[in-house]
Amino acid sequence: MITIRKSGERGLTRLDWLDSRHTFSFGDFYDPAATGFSVLRVINDDVVAPAAGFPTHPHRDMDIITWVLWGALEHRDSLGNGSIIRPGDAQRMTAGRGVTHSEFNPPPDEPVRLLQVWILPDRQGLMPGYEQRHFAEADRRGRLSHIASPDGTDGWITIRQDARVYAGLLDAGASAEQSLNAGRRAWLHVARSAVQANGARLSEGDGAAIEDEMQNRDRSDGKFRSAAV
Repeated sequence: MITIRKSGERGLTRLDWLDSRHTFSFGDFYDPAATGFSVLRVINDDVVAPAAGFPTHPHRDMDIITWVLWGALEHRDSLGNGSIIRPGDAQRMTAGRGVTHSEFNPPPDEPVRLLQVWILPDRQGLMPGYEQRHFAEADRRGRLSHIASPDGTDGWITIRQDARVYAGLLDAGASAEQSLNAGRRAWLHVARSAVQANGARLSEGDGAAIEDEMQNRDRSDGKFRSAAV
């Protein structure tokens, strides 16, 4: 079963330096029908203006993954980390028992667009942590490539939850598929362009909850397939 959340149903925060779309309830936006999906709590699609950014602010008890679509984002936190995140970089910050950080767009003439994905960890009070890895475009093209997992094997970033994060780049007409074991669920987010997912058309900014595919008579293999259109 696929349940689509259209881009236009997302919340919106618009400031002079930020244009942010919220797939799930976030900040001043509250939708009782969209408070998260399983352990997934936030998908924010942010565009930050040049020479602007998020001032220092706190988080706790959340694993936060940042994925830059275009531009560059400067990160600084209370753990002493400082880095620039660019397309193909995945950053994971475990807020745990508490951390503060800031995110800034340094160039004076180019905005940055990023996805922030928040996942509830498997327990509270974890030691705060930070990790950043680069995933080459060639490894993501034409497939769904692992970005994050609980064990962090094969160069993936590590998250403190029984969940996995994938990213893919599909040329027009190309397709990729992902198996779902019995009882597992998936959320598909279309960052750019449009795809067909098990026959359902999704446009940029749309999301889809994918559940019970093993019970679907047309999907007896427990897989969902995405194809660029």
